[in-house]
Amino acid sequence: MYDYKRFRSWCGEDVRIDDHVQITRPQLVDIGDHIAIDFGFYCSTQLKIGDYVHISPHVSVVGGEAGLLEIDCFITISSGSRLVCGGETFSGEGLVGPFIPPQYRDKLKVAPIRLRRFSGIASNVVVFAGCDIAEGSVVGAGSVLTGSTEPWTIYAGVPARPIKTRRSDAMKAYAKKMGYA
Repeated sequence: MYDYKRFRSWCGEDVRIDDHVQITRPQLVDIGDHIAIDFGFYCSTQLKIGDYVHISPHVSVVGGEAGLLEIDCFITISSGSRLVCGGETFSGEGLVGPFIPPQYRDKLKVAPIRLRRFSGIASNVVVFAGCDIAEGSVVGAGSVLTGSTEPWTIYAGVPARPIKTRRSDAMKAYAKKMGYA
């Protein structure tokens, strides 16, 4: 595994990364302060992480070098979640697989996944390319998110749909006291 201490250029202060984490493109990673990345995290994309983020065990982020996962501050991604920043559409217009020559490949969809401040992903959620998880929005356990969310709204189901709104006042006040406007 990586000696994360060598990567101070992309790794902030108070960062704990388990020895059983695999980041296939560390040169495309930027990690903020106060971060915990747990056992079994796998990432093959560009990765930008703000401050106060927890990535729970067995989370995977796929999509290759062109893919991007952008995580703002005060966010948790819970166990077993899958974030698909890019991949084949399985439309039948070509062959699928990473070693297929480009002229024979199926259509690809590659688009960033963005988690805005105070948002969250519960356990075993699947998020597809192009989703923008709005400030304070949460995706409930076992859900499949195929589109972007509205701020301070809880989503659940397959496909994920809004089920209720969420308070914002306490979280915003605490963040402000910590120096985050």
